[in-house]
Amino acid sequence: MSDIDFSIIIPVYNEAKSLSYLHKELTEYLDIEWERFKYEVIYIDDGSRDQSYNTLKEISKDPKVTIIKFLSNYGKSAALQAGFDIAKGNIFITIDSDLQHIPSDIPR
Repeated sequence: MSDIDFSIIIPVYNEAKSLSYLHKELTEYLDIEWERFKYEVIYIDDGSRDQSYNTLKEISKDPKVTIIKFLSNYGKSAALQAGFDIAKGNIFITIDSDLQHIPSDIPR
């Protein structure tokens, strides 16, 4: 069994404007509400054409973050599978990068 309780897997496609906010809200929520758990966040850049990857490189300074970069857009299913393939958590949680889901939705 892994020492990581859960992995949050986030496919990204042209979401540079929302990524920093998403990551801030996500980690603040998890660090306060779920402080007893160990987690990782995996972002998969699905061939974005905006500055998403550069934003993800900044976010990846957080040691809990891993990024995967696709050279082309392969779609959400492929991005999720790539995240599942490297995830170390005992539980996987997927959320979208466009802020459709807020971190407090995770327990639901």
